[in-house]
Amino acid sequence: MDTKCCKTTISSSTPHQRCSRITDFRAISSNTNCQHSGLKANSCQPTGHVRRTTHIQGCQSTPCLCLTPVCLIRSFNTCPSLDDCGQCGEGINSKEKGTMQILNDRLANYLEKVRMLEQENAELEAKIQEECNKELPVICPDYLSYYTTIEELQQKILCTKAENSRLVSQIDNTKLAADDLRAKYEAEVSLRNLVEADANGVQHILNALTLGKADLEAQLQSLKEELLCLKNNHEEEINSLQSQLGDRLNIEVTTAPSVDLNRVLQEMRCQYESIMETNRRDVEQWFNTQMEELNQQVVTSSQQQQYCQKEITELRRTMNILEVELQAQHRMRDSQECILAETETRYSALLAQIQCLIDNLEAQLAEIRCALERQNQEYEILLDVKSRLECEITAYRSLLESLDGKLPCKPCATKCEPSTCISRKARAIECTAPVYTSSSAPRGVRKPCRARGGLSRILVKICTITKEIKDGKVISSHEHVRPCFITRPATV
Repeated sequence: MDTKCCKTTISSSTPHQRCSRITDFRAISSNTNCQHSGLKANSCQPTGHVRRTTHIQGCQSTPCLCLTPVCLIRSFNTCPSLDDCGQCGEGINSKEKGTMQILNDRLANYLEKVRMLEQENAELEAKIQEECNKELPVICPDYLSYYTTIEELQQKILCTKAENSRLVSQIDNTKLAADDLRAKYEAEVSLRNLVEADANGVQHILNALTLGKADLEAQLQSLKEELLCLKNNHEEEINSLQSQLGDRLNIEVTTAPSVDLNRVLQEMRCQYESIMETNRRDVEQWFNTQMEELNQQVVTSSQQQQYCQKEITELRRTMNILEVELQAQHRMRDSQECILAETETRYSALLAQIQCLIDNLEAQLAEIRCALERQNQEYEILLDVKSRLECEITAYRSLLESLDGKLPCKPCATKCEPSTCISRKARAIECTAPVYTSSSAPRGVRKPCRARGGLSRILVKICTITKEIKDGKVISSHEHVRPCFITRPATV
């Protein structure tokens, strides 16, 4: 019977293998170096005992549930007299009685242990089933209130950011409107300055023309005064001449008609007036022409200036709008980055919590797996113990059945040969054959008597079960049955 912790198969062709196996009631090949916590019999000794050597080198600590050394096969090596042969039979009976008592005690202990272990196993299975049926929900910290507060604060922050953005946009629009009004004011001021400059220039020209007109009027007045003086002088001369001549002279001059000075003066006046009117018209026409050209230049310049000013204003407004949009986009990007960072932080914390929970669950699962593997190993060990106990019970029953005949009552006629195993490869044969005396023999067992005939051979089958286990699972298992003959005195 083997425990489930050996990973190599025992055979006669694989020497020096490491094996943590309990070997009991087995035939192990002579070439196999298997370290175990069981017992090993080298050969059948003439004194009727088996030499046992316990090998612990290289073995793991496994529960040893092997049989204790009990009475083995009596070899009947020497039998010098008939009396000695009878004494040998009585010794065998006393030893077999002690062996039977030991076996009974050990069997009761094993049955009690098996019952206790089965009860513990049932309790553990019930606990495991109860834990599996519970399906306790994973208790996580209640962060719902915190999440609600965080969401409210986030909503307030977003509303505040939106209000700030709206106010900033209003401020920017107000600045743009103020810039437009300032530009318009500056344009109007520049236009007013230009008009005032033009008006000042025209005023200077008007003043010059007024001065020229005043000069011309003064000249005209002086000419009129001169003409009047000439007229007066002429009249005075005529009057003086007439007064000198008087009525004495009546001179009639038959000459050409005299020139009408008034008419001449009138003609001269008309000529001068026409010249003055012509000059005035020419001056006015030149002035009007110059004024029209100047006005056209002023209008053209003002139009160009207004057009350029409009273009500058439009470009400035566009630039301001673009700057405002750029700032808004920057603020939006910053807010989105902040929101992204907050979201990443929050989800990182959630992922860390979930990962911690997963790690805890994995640790619990690993502990449960280790516990299951440990219980599986214990269960396998218990199964091994059960199988070994069944083998012991079978051996116990076979020994009881083999002792159905009586022992010889008379001295042996022939020399008893030592009981040895046929196969030299079998290193350990442990036969727990109890011998009863005539007074303590149980029912169904005949009383021993003195030997009348020769020796009989009993066939004992030695079963070797080899299992290879990996990670708590049986990979391979095979059973080897080997017969072994035991020589004993023939029954009557």
